[in-house]
Amino acid sequence: MAFPHLQQPSFLLASLKADSINKPFAQRCQDLVKVIEDFPAKELHAVFPWLVESIFGSLDGVLVGWNLRCLQGRVNPVEYSTAMEFLDPSGPMMKLVYKLQAEDYNFDFPVSCLPGPVKASIQENVLPDSPLYHNKVQFPPTGGLGLNLALNPFEYYMFYFALSLISQKPMSMTLHVRTSDCAYFTLVDRYLSWFLPTEGSVPPPLCSSPGGSSPSPAPRTPAMPFASYGLHTSLLKRHISHQTSVNADPASHEIWRSETLLQVFVEMWLHHYSLEMYQKMQSPHAKESFTPTEEHVLVVRLLLKHLHAFANSLKPDQASPSAHSHATSPLEEFKRAAVPRFVQQKLYVFLQHCFGHWPLDATFRAVLEMWLSYLQPWRYAPEKQAQGSDPQPRCVSEKAPFIQENLLMYTKLFVSFLNRALRTDLVSPKNALMVFRVAKVFAQPNLAEMIQKGEQLFLEPELIIPHRQHRLFTVTTSFLSPWPPVVTDASFKVKSHVYSLEGQDCKYTPMFGPEIRTLVLRLAQLITQAKQTAKSISDQYVESPTGRSFLSWLTFGLTDTNSCYPANDLDEIGQDSIRKTDEYLEKALEYLRQIFRLSEAQLAQLTLALGSARDENGKQQLPDCIVGEEGLILTPLGRYQIINGLRRFEIEYQGDLELQPIRSYEITSLVRALFRLSSAINRRFAGQMAALCSRNDFLGSFCRYHLTEPALSNRHLLSPVGRRQVTNPARGPRLSLRFLGSYRTLLLLLMAFFVASLFCIGPLSCSLLLVLGYVLYAIAMTLLTERGKLHQL
Repeated sequence: MAFPHLQQPSFLLASLKADSINKPFAQRCQDLVKVIEDFPAKELHAVFPWLVESIFGSLDGVLVGWNLRCLQGRVNPVEYSTAMEFLDPSGPMMKLVYKLQAEDYNFDFPVSCLPGPVKASIQENVLPDSPLYHNKVQFPPTGGLGLNLALNPFEYYMFYFALSLISQKPMSMTLHVRTSDCAYFTLVDRYLSWFLPTEGSVPPPLCSSPGGSSPSPAPRTPAMPFASYGLHTSLLKRHISHQTSVNADPASHEIWRSETLLQVFVEMWLHHYSLEMYQKMQSPHAKESFTPTEEHVLVVRLLLKHLHAFANSLKPDQASPSAHSHATSPLEEFKRAAVPRFVQQKLYVFLQHCFGHWPLDATFRAVLEMWLSYLQPWRYAPEKQAQGSDPQPRCVSEKAPFIQENLLMYTKLFVSFLNRALRTDLVSPKNALMVFRVAKVFAQPNLAEMIQKGEQLFLEPELIIPHRQHRLFTVTTSFLSPWPPVVTDASFKVKSHVYSLEGQDCKYTPMFGPEIRTLVLRLAQLITQAKQTAKSISDQYVESPTGRSFLSWLTFGLTDTNSCYPANDLDEIGQDSIRKTDEYLEKALEYLRQIFRLSEAQLAQLTLALGSARDENGKQQLPDCIVGEEGLILTPLGRYQIINGLRRFEIEYQGDLELQPIRSYEITSLVRALFRLSSAINRRFAGQMAALCSRNDFLGSFCRYHLTEPALSNRHLLSPVGRRQVTNPARGPRLSLRFLGSYRTLLLLLMAFFVASLFCIGPLSCSLLLVLGYVLYAIAMTLLTERGKLHQL
């Protein structure tokens, strides 16, 4: 694509827009690479906003752009590789960013597209707590519409990239797209590895022209000192102002990109629920309506895993808090401060919302794994290599400070998970797996003891001078403030963490206290119940013959039309899932016993106390209820018993059998036609049928057997309070032809005619034989019925 160098920016933009419609994707990217290389920043300035939007889609979700969230290499290999090369951290798009960055261009970004708490704060003229927004708010001129942020090219690009994850419409359920295979997920991983390296330093910006370089501008200095807001200062700004020579470490020029990238990702992906609202209501409620998707959660998990690896890449002599007072590079300082200063608070509120509002289904697994990834930073630490020995396993005990400074992440969220687990169907293998995963993580050696130690530190009486409490929030909310941190004792760090997230008036419930122990025992009881239910379902599979499915098709479920046994995914998957469920629950129960030091006697008592006892008639007891004015009311345990199939009410159809709902084994149109026919006959011959049924001879008994409902007087109305006789008015004799609308009846008739044809018996003769056979059967049943009545007298 050749453009004369004297073209105006408007013409260049118009040409690119036209090509975006007429040319194939690969050709468009090749043309864009040439434009970025050949044109100066002055002309590319007008193209940049359009190009960013055409790639990541519009902020309102109308334009999907390149649809990176659905672009997969195995489905569209050419487009995937082309897009990845173009958007790579060392690719042409980033060269364009650095080219514009060198000229100090700014681009307007609408405040209305920011996350809810940030948008509300700016609109109320309150500066958000993140330095990402400082000195960037542009107030509209008189008569202007909306507020904007003035962002440099790198910030503008990253804002669009991060927001495209949540601004675009969720993927259709019909599209089977694996998030980790998509271009967007891979790009997030590449940007994190490039700008938050675990080895070496951040690569410098690429040269955008031969023989030239792109200087890295320092972040703009705010008009008001950051300390006056009690907020974070820039790492680069602090480094330059406190070091005699910024050339001591080349990374000092580039750390602003790492800081910006992390702040943008955290703000756009996690800051959708305000801490103030959470502290007031103890959970973000309907006023904050943002609902994360499973894809969103998976990307956040990727961020957390990389941040742990990033922080664990600190050199051993710089990982300790005492190293903070010594001169270190900005990147090493950033590794130590990234998680506690940027991520912890917003992630905690985000997780609290997910635990409280996510549906009670298997998709919660994504949230669960994100949480467990954050709780285990030791999993992402490099293995120690001792001289002359094998690599040593990563140790939980080395992360004691992390556990203490993230105490609520372990304790309060564990309680939230307990409350979820008590409301889910643990017979489902997917739900059983989630309980097993949490129990396994918390049962790791020394972890429970370290959590308990953290709780003890928090519950210690305050033995400090009064002014220290006032200093607490200044220390915890100021990121690398001008004065060095003075928090040294572990107890004060734990209190600082808890009070900053829950408020100074919070009522902390210890994870190893009696209240939570009661919940754990209840969960253990439900696990045992679920194991028994899975075993009973397994026994049903074993007892059922291989031909049962065919026979049940022939009978069309008539053997138990009133059965209400709840179905779950065990019924669809089979014996293997039952085995997995039992295995998961067995191991989860053992892990819970280890974590909370439950005795074998306590678990044996739970087994004996299960509500699986039988009543005097050998039937299963009713679900757990309490007696109310209107009858029995289900308790939470009773609801759980019904959901999991542990207990159920005996429910039978008590109405007119002719008017009961059409069953799945009946032909709808035929049943309705037969009902109209039988109703017409009953109206026409009602008197004659009543006269025949009133006779005391054999003919009267024969007619009563066919024209009345003998079971009507014997049926009982089942009430939660007790049983009482049916008070329905007596119905007169009537003819019912509904049995002819059943698939089973018609199939049996066809089979009879087919067998008769094999013996050379015609349809008319076969019909006469069937009628004769039924008359003989009816006579026998009439005699047996009359004899039974005589014995009852």
